[in-house]
Amino acid sequence: MIWKKDFKIEELNKGFGVYKNPFELEFVEKGDDYLICKMPVTDNTKQPMGLLHGGVSVYLAETIGSMAGFFCIEGDKNVVGLDINANHIRGVRDGFVYAKAMPLHIGGKTQVWSIEITNEQNKLVCISRLTLVVV
Repeated sequence: MIWKKDFKIEELNKGFGVYKNPFELEFVEKGDDYLICKMPVTDNTKQPMGLLHGGVSVYLAETIGSMAGFFCIEGDKNVVGLDINANHIRGVRDGFVYAKAMPLHIGGKTQVWSIEITNEQNKLVCISRLTLVVV
């Protein structure tokens, strides 16, 4: 198990202080070494062509990766994004997308996360890699 802090999915969905959750993310599953959330594809998350906006996919990836990274550190440390990239594979016009964050590296100073975003048919929509620095 990678988690250093105890947390429940229900607590994640209640929010953390100033975080407003503008795209209606909902955390749905915590495994021994992964975290999953879902997000609806709505007019608020689409680009002008009617597809899920690539920037929103990156927002989703960084949000879930950062949350997962935070729960993998001890004490009063925190994590912040250092680098993120994304490859957009498939467009989505409606329904939900699911993001699964899995660690590639959890170190004392940096973490690297792979985030796969899939549609309701479990087809790959976006693959992202997030590097976090522990501060």
